[in-house]
Amino acid sequence: MTLPTLFVPHGGGPCFFMDPAGGQPDPMWRPMQAYLAGLLASLPERPKAILMVSGHWEEPEVALHMGDGQPLLYDYYGFPEHTYRLSWDASGAPDVARRAGTLLRGASFPVREESARGWDHGVFIPMMVMVPEADIPLVQMSLRKDLDPAAHIAIGRALAPLRDEGVLIVGSGMSFHNLGARGPQVTPVADEWDAALTEAVTDPDSAARADRVARWEELPHARFAHPEAEHLLPLMVALGAGGDGPAVLDYSDHVLGWAVSGYRFG
Repeated sequence: MTLPTLFVPHGGGPCFFMDPAGGQPDPMWRPMQAYLAGLLASLPERPKAILMVSGHWEEPEVALHMGDGQPLLYDYYGFPEHTYRLSWDASGAPDVARRAGTLLRGASFPVREESARGWDHGVFIPMMVMVPEADIPLVQMSLRKDLDPAAHIAIGRALAPLRDEGVLIVGSGMSFHNLGARGPQVTPVADEWDAALTEAVTDPDSAARADRVARWEELPHARFAHPEAEHLLPLMVALGAGGDGPAVLDYSDHVLGWAVSGYRFG
C-alpha cells in the first residue's frame, strides 16, 4: 500500500509540553496537538519507518542521519527547565537512510551521511505527540542550505519510491513563520498568505501545483510570512514525494495571530 506524504506544523519550541505535570498545553496549541495526535490513525497503514525533514537542519548538500538521534538537540531558548529533559527515544532507521541515499544519488543529488547530530525539536516535539510510544524507527534528512524550492521538490520526487516500502515521508515546519510579527493585527495578512498558499498547494494539476509552489515568493505577503524560507522548504519535499496524487488541506487553525496549515499529498 502506498503511504501519503505530510507537511505538518511543529509548533513553537516545546509548546505542547510546557506543563511539567503533563497536563494540557495552552489552549491555543490544543487543536494542533490534536491534529498531530490523530495522524497515525488517519493513514491507510501503520508506517514501518518515518523519514522526516525539519526546518531546523540545513547542510550544503543533503545529509542523512544514520543514528538514533540521541542525545536530542534542544535547539530552543528561554523555556522552562523541564523542557530540556524531554525524551523521545525511537530507534534510528539506517537501512531507510541508506535506501534514501541510493535514491537521491540515482537522481544526481550528492548525499552526506552523519551519525553525531541529535534530532532537533522540529522532529522530536511533533513526534512526541504523533508517536508517543516512540515505536516507529525514524531517519532525519536535512534541507539543502541553498533552500532552492525546485531542487527540494525534485529531492522529494527522488524519494517517492519509499512510500511503497512502508516509509512515511514527513516535512516538519510552519506554513507561516515570522517570529517578529504576532498578534491579531497580523491575522488579515497571514490569512491572505495562507489562502494563496493553500490554493497553490492544492492545485489539482500536479505540474501546475509544483510550479506554483516553487514560485512561492510570488504569492501575496510571501516574504512577510517567511523572512527566511527554512520552515517552508519541508513542504517542497513532501509535495515532490507526493507525486501526481491529490493534495489536500489537512489542518488549519490560528496560533499567535497566524493562520497555520498542514497538507497531505498522494
